[in-house]
Amino acid sequence: MVTTLSEAAVAVLNTAAPMEKSRLTRAFAADWREGRIAELGNTLPPERPARPEKPELRLPRDMPKRGRGGSAQNRINLLHALAHIELNAIDLSWDIAVRFPHMDMPRGFIDDWVRVADDEARHFAMLETRLNEMGAAYGDLPAHDGLWQSAVTTAEDLAARLAIVPLVLEARGLDVTPETVRRLRDVGDDASADILQVIHDDEITHVAAGRHWFGHLCRREGLDPVDHWQALVKRYFRGALKRPFNIPSRLRADFGPEFYEPIAEDPGPPRIE
Repeated sequence: MVTTLSEAAVAVLNTAAPMEKSRLTRAFAADWREGRIAELGNTLPPERPARPEKPELRLPRDMPKRGRGGSAQNRINLLHALAHIELNAIDLSWDIAVRFPHMDMPRGFIDDWVRVADDEARHFAMLETRLNEMGAAYGDLPAHDGLWQSAVTTAEDLAARLAIVPLVLEARGLDVTPETVRRLRDVGDDASADILQVIHDDEITHVAAGRHWFGHLCRREGLDPVDHWQALVKRYFRGALKRPFNIPSRLRADFGPEFYEPIAEDPGPPRIE
């Protein structure tokens, strides 16, 4: 019997079956939102979430290249990769909600990340349903095993977790999704494009939550948020911040170019304006 949010989070993290993970997330999020679960609790999350037997998990460098054409298989490959990202995002959201009770964050912090977990679960279910409509399913293709690494490397530092997961990884989704939506519409796959548009719009609110709570921590510690974010990215993020940036969507999340432009890869193509 789940009585606290941390117990709910651990139940989700220890659930391997993807659709059951999604279902539990949505149920527990509603319980928290409606007061049936009222206490955070102190059950610690596992170091690594449970995973199903499929998909086969590979190192990022061992993943096959995805084609960019509009064939049905290329679109399945794309949606499968996105479903894998959303599945990991469910776990990342629950983990951040309950891993840092010692940081004494306001109730609104917990509310935000439970809401994000709920969104990610809804996204995964939408993508799995669309894959099924196309004659495929999550697990049919290999997936890379690098997504959880950001949780491992930032497990002891809430500011670093916020800096990397919402403000690098999810923000990157804002940059690349509009072009993907356009390509899908060009080949007549409005059903998939509509799902990605929903994900993009929800991710603006996720990046905004990361930006808000990162700023909260910086104010509490007397740190400049731009300088501190850049220092954490240089320390914890392996790879370059890639242009072009979707400046309008990032600005809607209160995440301005003063954060990322000075440390982005250079040179790069023009920004999205």
